Amino acid sequence: MTRRRVRTRADLLRAAFAVFAAKGFGHVSIEEVCEAAGYSRGAFYSNFATLDGLFFALYAERAELIAEQVSGALAVGGPDLDVPAAVDRVTEVLLLDRDWLLVKTDFLVRAARDPEISRALLEHRARLRGAIADHLGRARGHTELPAVLGTAEGAAHAVVAAYDGVTTQLLLDGDVERARAWLKQLLTALLTDGSAEPAAHRRG
Repeated sequence: MTRRRVRTRADLLRAAFAVFAAKGFGHVSIEEVCEAAGYSRGAFYSNFATLDGLFFALYAERAELIAEQVSGALAVGGPDLDVPAAVDRVTEVLLLDRDWLLVKTDFLVRAARDPEISRALLEHRARLRGAIADHLGRARGHTELPAVLGTAEGAAHAVVAAYDGVTTQLLLDGDVERARAWLKQLLTALLTDGSAEPAAHRRG
């Protein structure tokens, strides 16, 4: 792929994200995406076969970003990063963006009705849980996970479920700072006995 085509594709994805967030996937045309990006239909079709294809590429790009944020945040502390510190690190960097949530919700609705899309979504969520479970498994020597969650994999499921719940609230009230603080409190309660101080407080 040439440098120019890479730039064109990135511009189309960026423009599509704004249009999908504003209007909803089912209410957007190829022409609207092209107009927002400043490209012709020819430029669109040289990068994407259909509007569905662009939509899925956009979702994959953002979903991968979230997985990388979680993995990167957990990797920085190495094996000595305990669970409360990991919660602090992840909630500081995790993407909490209402426009993304609007697009993600469209994708979830489509996935619920389409087995192929559903498989792609489940694969992404499995990768995300895997990254979380891997670190939680290594951090157990520093902070024991609640027995009710079972294994590190069970705890990772709880983490993703908590993120889903908090982002649903964010979708409704638009309060990013409140969502970030609530996610930190919720994950601390889930992954410890609930009484652990945030890592920043322990460091003084």
